[in-house]
Amino acid sequence: MANKIFDRSLAMYVQTVPGKGRGVFANTRFKIGDVIERAPTWGFDDATAKLLDCTGVFEYYFVRHDRGLKGDSLTGYVVFGLVSLVNHSSSNPNARLVWTDEESGAWVSIVATKNIEVDEEITHRYTNVSAYPPTINFID
Repeated sequence: MANKIFDRSLAMYVQTVPGKGRGVFANTRFKIGDVIERAPTWGFDDATAKLLDCTGVFEYYFVRHDRGLKGDSLTGYVVFGLVSLVNHSSSNPNARLVWTDEESGAWVSIVATKNIEVDEEITHRYTNVSAYPPTINFID
């Protein structure tokens, strides 16, 4: 197990996925509706997004499409947790993001949309794939 890096709860681990980089895998079985992880975030505005877009952080920040509906000026969010390493799947994701706003700031949870077995990669559908440069090749 030397090539697996586990989270504190031992519910998930990070492992390299050929062609994708790092990915998050289940170390325990998750049922539909289970919260796999809940993580705090840092929100930033459009000016900061333009700076981050020129760095490697671009590939790791999240966009919330519900925020524009609320008239919020925040453009994106850096997520502090393994959620930030969950890979994209356009055809068969097994989890989704759920955002909540609290006094302590925005939080994101990754929630199972299918039963996820031990050693199965956890994936979700990225909502901003079109914003990535053409040099990024998403592998399902």
